Amino acid sequence: MEKTKTTLRGLATISFFAENLQDATNWYTELLGIEPYYTFPDKENPAYVEFRIGDLEHELGIIDKKYQPKLASGKIGGAVAFWHVDDIQQVLEKLMKMKAKEYEKITEREDGFITASVIDPFGNILGIMHNPHYLEILKSLNK
Repeated sequence: MEKTKTTLRGLATISFFAENLQDATNWYTELLGIEPYYTFPDKENPAYVEFRIGDLEHELGIIDKKYQPKLASGKIGGAVAFWHVDDIQQVLEKLMKMKAKEYEKITEREDGFITASVIDPFGNILGIMHNPHYLEILKSLNK
């Protein structure tokens, strides 16, 4: 089956902001179990760090909050990006132990989709989801 190209072709980078970038880097390193692959300008004084994560190596960038767009409110809100996880309960428990705050409790949706989201210690919303469609796409890529 031939796919039609759409204007939005796929997740490229999710950018989060943090007042203390070193603390945010350490927190996400612990959550993800990997070090960032890119740090700018250097590890001692980072303004930006980036992780490549997941099956398709999507990019999660964390930016020093002083570079946040001027129109950003500084409050919680905006779009929520959901990352597929295999065991949503286990990941949510880990996030809560790491001092994340519940934003949306685990919610069972139709057809096996399950979502939840938290606010990380830096004020960003992190969505997690068990997504059967993601697994189907991944399976088709691995044929």
